[in-house]
Amino acid sequence: MNSIPKFVLNNGITIPALGLGTYRIIDPETVEFVVKNAISSGYRLIDSAIGYRNEETIGNVVNELIKDTSLNLKREDFFITSKLPPKDQGYDNCRQAFLSSLQRFNMDYLDLFLIHWPGTQKLKPSDPKHAINRKASYKALEELYTSGKIRAIGVSNYTHRHLTELLSYCTIIPAVLQVELHPLYYQKELIDLCKEHKIQVQAYSSLGEGKLVNGEIEIPVIKDIAKKNNVSVAQILLRWGYQHGFIVIPKSVKAERIKENLNIFKFELSNEDMEALNSLGKSQTTKFCWDPTDIY
Repeated sequence: MNSIPKFVLNNGITIPALGLGTYRIIDPETVEFVVKNAISSGYRLIDSAIGYRNEETIGNVVNELIKDTSLNLKREDFFITSKLPPKDQGYDNCRQAFLSSLQRFNMDYLDLFLIHWPGTQKLKPSDPKHAINRKASYKALEELYTSGKIRAIGVSNYTHRHLTELLSYCTIIPAVLQVELHPLYYQKELIDLCKEHKIQVQAYSSLGEGKLVNGEIEIPVIKDIAKKNNVSVAQILLRWGYQHGFIVIPKSVKAERIKENLNIFKFELSNEDMEALNSLGKSQTTKFCWDPTDIY
């Protein structure tokens, strides 16, 4: 079984450097197949969200594997993440949404819970209630963290402005910021702010929603680096993130891809390769997912 390196969060707990993303994997049979393949391959970090509608199935699979004494797996071997949807922003809504999430997973605690988006559903981007609600949501998470229901808390899709605002009032500095990151969207100013406050960066959409690896968008530099290192384009993109110190959480429903992603720890990109990849975003910045910039 492949061994996955770990990072240490700012509260002292460890988190795997590679995890399984489960966005858009809803069908229970597919979820079960993917999670079981990932865990048998060595994955322990499973990234979900309330909005993904797969928490219950993931919980069932993980709990089933823990009960199988032949596997010698314990709850503490896993790192389970979920996220608060925009419709549940605000203190009471956030608290109840988390408790419902915990119930769906059928677990005593979650390892990480994030505010998924800085805004509240159905509000105009300029509405000042966004800031009020996300502050209240974070207060609820701080209390749930203090009570032991969550081992680490954080945020997702926060811009430099949103994160600076949060740091001005939080009593518990977020442990993780999860954002879109890949060579075409390298948010260096935001990453530097995280480093300053020891906030672990977690990259999603490392493969550009698949467009950087399925031939839809071909970047000659990335292909050349992959050929030189005798690995796939996907492995180059994931290794780039890992070498920057990011956790990477690629999604795949194919067993061979899930295993292939583990091989990013078997090679290293040269400084020259890293610089070439870092510079791509300067000439062709491309964002593939939702943009929170306009959220007040």
